[in-house]
Amino acid sequence: MRHRVAHRKLGRITPHRIALLRNLATALFERERIRTTLPKAKELRPFAERLITLAKRDADRLHARRLVLRDIQDTTIVKKLFDSLGARFATRPGGYTRILRLGPRRGDGAEMAIVELLGSEFKPKSKDEKGKKEKAVEAPKAKAEKKESEKKEPKAKGRKKAATAE
Repeated sequence: MRHRVAHRKLGRITPHRIALLRNLATALFERERIRTTLPKAKELRPFAERLITLAKRDADRLHARRLVLRDIQDTTIVKKLFDSLGARFATRPGGYTRILRLGPRRGDGAEMAIVELLGSEFKPKSKDEKGKKEKAVEAPKAKAEKKESEKKEPKAKGRKKAATAE
């Protein structure tokens, strides 16, 4: 029986599993959305949510930062976690992440998932926004093409002179 045996081993020894979770959490806080296998995602969720809960602390903030620094080695990500992510989830009592199942991976059939922080959902652009952006991009391209055509002419003349001098 598996009484009081909580976590998945993920086919790794303990230090390797802890390093894996730390790396996944670092990537999640940096990008706010990562793609991984479903068992890894399910193990990452409580690990990452515990770190976010520490980042929300108002009292004893320095101690909380040091506790997070045990697991997240990158100071810029810890700063982001405490400044922006902690503030984003300040009023939320828990449930900071979402797991979206993607289906089996083509190579080995492993069940894949996306882990994302709430508030960082993908927002497709409407047709109006796409049209505006394309028009804005087209204008600089036209200017660049004109400049390139002007630059090409003097180079061509220089080559002719070099060819005739030989």
